[in-house]
Amino acid sequence: MRNIRITVSYDGTSYSGFQTQPHGNTVQDYLERAIRMLSGETVKITSSGRTDAGVHARAQVINFTTASQIPAERWCLALNSRLPKDIVALRADEVPLSFHARKSAKRKTYSYTIRTARIPDTFQRRYQFHHPNPLDVDAMRDALAAILGTHDFSSFCSVKTVAESRIRTIYDAWIVEETDQMSVEPNQPGQLRFYFTGSGFLYNMVRILVGTLIQIGEGKRPAEEMAAILRGRNRALAGPTAEAHGLMLWNVEYAE
Repeated sequence: MRNIRITVSYDGTSYSGFQTQPHGNTVQDYLERAIRMLSGETVKITSSGRTDAGVHARAQVINFTTASQIPAERWCLALNSRLPKDIVALRADEVPLSFHARKSAKRKTYSYTIRTARIPDTFQRRYQFHHPNPLDVDAMRDALAAILGTHDFSSFCSVKTVAESRIRTIYDAWIVEETDQMSVEPNQPGQLRFYFTGSGFLYNMVRILVGTLIQIGEGKRPAEEMAAILRGRNRALAGPTAEAHGLMLWNVEYAE
């Protein structure tokens, strides 16, 4: 048997999340169907993480074992001809049988995009949350400092979270201010992109962090409250869950 690793990107707008569900229409369903069409095998793929309905991925990593002798470099082109246009295989390689897309991952990065310009961007509307009200970026940056390191993130995960441990490590978190590509005037601010790099993330963790940061940016909470929310270990203390379509699995890193 061979272990094939593939990095895929997808627009999650039309899907009920990544992981297979009883009612179908998930990214995993389409990937496994394409693999079956190509190799004739029914495989169960493993992913680096589960994205929710409406969430996108720039670089999701999957792996599966196969008896097929198709060279690794041919998998992407062959799969892409059998996948919907909003799911794309980017690169593939053969890895040791011990490799596991989730358990072998060392660091994951998610991004969340907020459009702050007054007018929506019709071309990027699926990938950014439109929030035309002013946000205090400096205050949000100050608040981000509180989540760096290893903490219990019970305040920043859904009450539906089933993970036994709520402890995660955030290695880095930052905000990038970007210009409005739709503005007729050059260099006009119009977009904020949040990045979170960590050992792993709990259910809805990034979206709740962003929802809380938005309240801080609006002046509804002081930046100093972020640390108190974290210490409280109570979901009710944090802000709302930000909308799904602004979130993207950005990158997954492995030891090699």
